[in-house]
Amino acid sequence: DGTGLYAFDEKHCEHCLRREYTNKETGETKTVYMHHVLEAKLVVGHMVFSIGSEFIENESEDVTKQDCEIKAFHRLAEKIKKTYKRLPICILGDSLYACEPVFQRCDDYQWKYLLRFKEGRIKSIASEFHAIKEIEEKEIKQRNEKNDVYWANDISYNQRSVHLLEANLEMETGQKKQYLWTTNLKITKRNAERLVAVGRSRWKIENEGFNNQKNIRYHIEHANSHDYMAMKNHYLLTQIADILMQLYENGVKILKDFKKTAKEISSNLLEA
Repeated sequence: DGTGLYAFDEKHCEHCLRREYTNKETGETKTVYMHHVLEAKLVVGHMVFSIGSEFIENESEDVTKQDCEIKAFHRLAEKIKKTYKRLPICILGDSLYACEPVFQRCDDYQWKYLLRFKEGRIKSIASEFHAIKEIEEKEIKQRNEKNDVYWANDISYNQRSVHLLEANLEMETGQKKQYLWTTNLKITKRNAERLVAVGRSRWKIENEGFNNQKNIRYHIEHANSHDYMAMKNHYLLTQIADILMQLYENGVKILKDFKKTAKEISSNLLEA
């Protein structure tokens, strides 16, 4: 997943991403200069570890087309494949990654993927899935049954087959929310619910990952330096610190009994 790190009202360096905003009331246009990063997070239970970072940055300020998350994905994928040659990988990603270049990269590397899917992303896949689902819903209704999980295997797309999985889940508020994924994992009655649980675990990258690092513990959106290389180094060191902290907190059971604060835990770790 990608996330924003720093934003400036003025150009920070030649590698800044640029985005223009127009005030609807005044018509004035404002340019914001930003630095983003793409993270490969390893989801381990309720822990989330960084195993690769790729900064989304322009090569120079006069580029005709800015860097983006998908371009960064291909660079990061190459690094991961080279570093973790034998690691079986299943990519969890948002709907941005449900596209041909990502499918092809996963095919080339023999990776699995389970990606959030929005109907506007690939209309042909969505149309075929809804046609299949409509037939299935009629059959279920005739049998007077109830089903909250639907799937369709082997939907043709660009000389390959993809599979779609839909789940209608009840939230804590009592409302139902629909989730839809595309995957190259064959879906069966036996594994459908497990795939749903795995697909939903992507939110841990946002919560246990970015949210914790931004708002609770490390404040990574605060620029600790205006030197671009120092900014990147500080971010990477934060990822290492976060891995150690999570392992320490979850590995030492006595900490839970003592109910120590984050500051006390950090002090204990420093002493060790």
